Amino acid sequence: MRPEPLERGHSYKTRVRHRAHPCGMSQYDARFPHGMHVVDDGPPQAPPVLLIHGSGASGASWNRVVPALAEQRRVLRVDLPGCGKSPPTPSYDVPLQAGRLAALLDDLGLRSVTVAGHSSGGYVATALAERRPDLVGALALVSTGPNPDALLPQPMILRLLLAPPFGPLLWPRRTDAMLRKAIAATAAGPVEVPAEMVDDVRGISYRSFRTVARGNTAYLAERGVPERLAALTVPVLVLFGAADPRWDPSSAHRYEAVPNARLELLPGVGHLPPLEAPGPTGELLLGLTARGADLPAAGPET
Repeated sequence: MRPEPLERGHSYKTRVRHRAHPCGMSQYDARFPHGMHVVDDGPPQAPPVLLIHGSGASGASWNRVVPALAEQRRVLRVDLPGCGKSPPTPSYDVPLQAGRLAALLDDLGLRSVTVAGHSSGGYVATALAERRPDLVGALALVSTGPNPDALLPQPMILRLLLAPPFGPLLWPRRTDAMLRKAIAATAAGPVEVPAEMVDDVRGISYRSFRTVARGNTAYLAERGVPERLAALTVPVLVLFGAADPRWDPSSAHRYEAVPNARLELLPGVGHLPPLEAPGPTGELLLGLTARGADLPAAGPET
């Protein structure tokens, strides 16, 4: 059941605002007491998909994938705390992030959710499955580095923006052009960066970004993702760009040791499959059947 709409200003209660969806379906912006802005698309009774963005991004990073998904799925996009339209929080540890998402899904009464995480969003997705296996029916990890040693040297613009000593000085001076260049730096080729994503990235504070990054590093250093997934029983889709300049693409094969895991490499795609290849990314997510999900029957062949 969808939460009842409330007047503006009730920051600690659920607030829902209806607006037109480009596909002709319902779309909702909501704020939940778990400190996350949520966009809800697609038929309310369809099998649910939760999309989690990576560090320094927002739910808008999934925008180009949503229209195809929302024809057959209920699609939830979140802005994790401190990102996009969500307010900052004192702690961004990965297990705490997963706990916030679990509380959100509990509030919505959702189970057997297909949970997809892009980049470090895959760590939060994995932690959610570890913490609450009753909520997660399937996992999709998109450009999610398996182990710390698979990380490649950062592009120069990211090294300048994200790390001391220049990061704190340049962060408040970021222009739209600089943000677009930084986002596109991990793509394999030219990519159009949505204006909403640029706006959301601009709103992230340097402190929030650095704290999120430290939380992700700690989670990955404690135990690699393939090892964590091996203890789970859910179906797993691992999607990598074959030309990813952020994580060594060959490291994607480490996921082949995970039971119930399927690996897909997209030729000519970098670290941003939701932006660089939204069509194939959406098709692969639609093909991932969550354990226990009640999927709609296929239509007649034409």
